[in-house]
Amino acid sequence: MQEPLGTPDSPITAVLFDMDNTLFDFVGATIAACNAVNRRLGLDRGQDLLFSFLRHDGRDFEDVRHIRDFMVDNAVFSEDLFAECCIIYEEAKIRNLTPYPHSRETLQELREQGFFLSVVTDASFENAVIRLEKTGLFPLFDEVITAGMTGTHKPDPGVFLCALEKMKRHPSEVLMVGDSLRRDIGPAKRLGMVTAYAKYGDRNFFEDREEKADITLADIRDVLAVVKKGKTGARD
Repeated sequence: MQEPLGTPDSPITAVLFDMDNTLFDFVGATIAACNAVNRRLGLDRGQDLLFSFLRHDGRDFEDVRHIRDFMVDNAVFSEDLFAECCIIYEEAKIRNLTPYPHSRETLQELREQGFFLSVVTDASFENAVIRLEKTGLFPLFDEVITAGMTGTHKPDPGVFLCALEKMKRHPSEVLMVGDSLRRDIGPAKRLGMVTAYAKYGDRNFFEDREEKADITLADIRDVLAVVKKGKTGARD
């Protein structure tokens, strides 16, 4: 773990976590789902389907039209088969979700120390709850903040401002933990939060690295050392 570049004026009383690739390997689960779709189609182009989801074409990352386009490109499209592949994709994605090692224990310890815990994610509320329940992490969070609550997506500050309002916290009281320097770290830092870059989960293949976090985490357990440095939890 990298030492913090600075310390806040106020003690940290809340920790705000990104979800996908910060609490669990969502890209790994997506790869498994893409491979499952390819097996059904008799193809071996799972990586191509993954990149269809990852490319920035104005669509949401989870838009199943990426599967449709992939099937059309490979001349295997039919409406019935597309519907079947969407089911296969979603089921395989959830089935392959597991929390990173020590995620559950770290969150539990933070709760026991009195920290307010929230998730902030671009996933829909329904999908966020499904993933958190599948990984057994849902009961450990006080709030789940999604883009649908504000109509904006990261790195827009609106999602983070919504989180601060729901947590009833000043930015300097909040530690933001995320795997994306551009979408998590940059906007949170500009709002005045302490930022921790979850390097262990960064799967942002096409993202620049211009933003700098206060702390770099090699393991989610490093969060405990960050909040321990002269800081105390305080749950409302």
